[in-house]
Amino acid sequence: MAAALDNENPLVRERETVVRRKDEGANRGALLGNYLGDGAYAATLQEEEGSDEREPIDSIEVFEHIRDIADPEHPYSLEQLGIVSHEDIKVDDVKGVIDVYFTPTVAHCSMATLIGLCIRAKIMRVLPSRFKVKVVLSKGSHSTEEAVNKQLNDKERVLAALENPNLLQLVNKCLAPTEAA
Repeated sequence: MAAALDNENPLVRERETVVRRKDEGANRGALLGNYLGDGAYAATLQEEEGSDEREPIDSIEVFEHIRDIADPEHPYSLEQLGIVSHEDIKVDDVKGVIDVYFTPTVAHCSMATLIGLCIRAKIMRVLPSRFKVKVVLSKGSHSTEEAVNKQLNDKERVLAALENPNLLQLVNKCLAPTEAA
């Protein structure tokens, strides 16, 4: 018999179209002329030929990497369940800091630590190691928020968790490409 789900009937959202505001794109290079009105541009960047500068990372890029992580309990992505959104990602490219805030679907979610571990693992795999990454639950979103946040931001615990073959298999399953990607 299957284990009971923490949230048997989650609210499922549509995939969001993320746009970069005109002022957000100013530090990322030239935006292509995909003007969407109200000062918003599509998040498409013009390639700078022959440039040796590193490309800055912003919250939209981080969101694009984590939005399609599969939920461990449901056949939906973290974005579809409203667990992650680009508004809850803060990036300071100059200082090399990324803060990701996520919100489980229920306050007693038993998968919150695994979800946070998946977010952290994905960021570790796809973004440069120059970033100090903090993955935390949104304030007041979980009954054991402090304990989960402590686990997710303890480098030694995270590395030990990712060395556990069973846990690594679960993380890899959540990070596998989905139909929405």
